[in-house]
Amino acid sequence: MRFSTLLPLLLAAGVVAQGNKNGQNNNKNGRQNNGQNNGQNNGQNNGQNNGQNNGQNNGQNNGQNNGQNNNNNNGGNNNALQLNPNNVQKNSQSNGLGNNAEAGQAASLTDPANFINHCTGKTLTNGLQVKSGSCNGIPMGDIPSTQNMISAVFTNPKDGSTVQANTAIKFSVQISNLAAGSFTNPDVTYYAAPQTVNGQGKIVGHTHITVQDLGGNINTNTPPDPVKFAFFKGVNDAGNGQGLLSADLAKGLPAGVYRACSMTSASNHQPVLMPVAQRGPQDDCVRFTVTNGGGNNNGGNNNNNNNNGQNNGQNNGQNNGQNNNNGQGGQRGRGRGRGRGRGRFARRDLVV
Repeated sequence: MRFSTLLPLLLAAGVVAQGNKNGQNNNKNGRQNNGQNNGQNNGQNNGQNNGQNNGQNNGQNNGQNNGQNNNNNNGGNNNALQLNPNNVQKNSQSNGLGNNAEAGQAASLTDPANFINHCTGKTLTNGLQVKSGSCNGIPMGDIPSTQNMISAVFTNPKDGSTVQANTAIKFSVQISNLAAGSFTNPDVTYYAAPQTVNGQGKIVGHTHITVQDLGGNINTNTPPDPVKFAFFKGVNDAGNGQGLLSADLAKGLPAGVYRACSMTSASNHQPVLMPVAQRGPQDDCVRFTVTNGGGNNNGGNNNNNNNNGQNNGQNNGQNNGQNNNNGQGGQRGRGRGRGRGRGRFARRDLVV
């Protein structure tokens, strides 16, 4: 073969070889690029997928863990901030104005969660006696049966009685169905816990005696100012163990007309709650008169002889004016007769 013919063939072969090499390189580069692209894409996709999966898993795990922690905490802590669904009272979701409503009845407030957030944005009671007003979110608590409803009657002083001024008075009230003697600190636990009942279903608590001046009129039509009182005493003991509870006022009261009432409360001082609306009241009130000539002393004899008011007419002036039943003598008789009557009545009722 002539050289002139061989040279073009060699050149052509070199071109082909170089093309194959370039093709290989291109293929290699292409594979590398594809690998990089695939790696990046896969990395991004995997990263996103892993991120999503991790996020979901973490969310689920955190949710489960938090749920378990919350459940565990709730189970062990009665103060946990979660309402047990079993405690939701469905009638609180109704305003009461259904088919059974009577004319004139008001619509009840409603709430799907037992009013647990009723006090939001308001001044909380927080166990204090807030004179400017407050909102208390503590539940009402245990309600007794009708067989264990509280009832009370004053045994001293009696309604309409007369007692001696500035002389010791024992206020006594007989209360049924009260487990008396439980009295929490009113400075920091006022209304701070629910009403409770004991194993016999009796409300656990105490009573108070409060006395107010009626302004000299035993039949007044003007309600006394609730802020003002002549005497107030919380009875924090169990009394005689049979429901008789008493409070002593050693210095007595000045002359006047008064009303004494019991105020029976649960341990944390809230008024006791009963199971039904139609019932008798749980407290009692009496009205009585305090005079300088009443009580054990005989006003007709200048308080010099305590026995005069108790003896049935030993003095002439006390036997309905038997001495000279005319004019001033008769008046003295009547006056002393009234003194005798009051003295005898008060002596019979006053516990000393």
